Amino acid sequence: MAEKSSIFDMIGPVMIGPSSSHTAGVVRIASAAIRILGSLPTHATVTFYNSFARTYEGHGSDRAIIGGLLGYATDDVRIRDAFDHAKEAGLQYTFQSVGNASTMHPNTIKLQLRDERTGHQVEVVGQSRGGGVIRIVEVDGFPADFSAALHTLILDADDRTGSIAFIASVIAHDECNIATMSVSRKGRNDRARHFIEMDSDLKPITLEYLRQLRWIHRVIYIPNIA
Repeated sequence: MAEKSSIFDMIGPVMIGPSSSHTAGVVRIASAAIRILGSLPTHATVTFYNSFARTYEGHGSDRAIIGGLLGYATDDVRIRDAFDHAKEAGLQYTFQSVGNASTMHPNTIKLQLRDERTGHQVEVVGQSRGGGVIRIVEVDGFPADFSAALHTLILDADDRTGSIAFIASVIAHDECNIATMSVSRKGRNDRARHFIEMDSDLKPITLEYLRQLRWIHRVIYIPNIA
């Protein structure tokens, strides 16, 4: 009798698994999230919404998200055994599902990550749009809209007059072109979060300069992960 094969026996040149939206996109959402966290997490709560909530086990999205949280690329064969590797790495995780979230994209994942070694934690909401394309739509409660297919700069800064123009000027002096920019804030003169996508890489000295400014409290830089 022929041995029954699993969906993860299908290996393509650019991804592991049966579907780019259920595997490649999922891995990339996790890849963006660990870069925002700044390290590999020790604890993760993963919530699958809508169609993902109904299919994440059968389509391998559960192994894909864990593989991404371990830092694996979309074509890494270790994704097949991601649960075993997570145990070896000491990653503790929980899966949750919400099947009827009418305001959310059909393929939405929320990641609540924590690294006990650093004390850092983050909450990231991402959408898998198909073909491996993703959108990160929320970070720590701040609305966002970036793909991680470009170089992405995330800044936590005081909401002060001229801050957006100043940051844009610093990036321009690095001969780096801004593709998209969005700014979210809790309220007027409160903390603001800037999400900036760029066509090219920022120089380390520019990032260090931004980190030295008193009114900028956190600088996160995500090189193109696509």
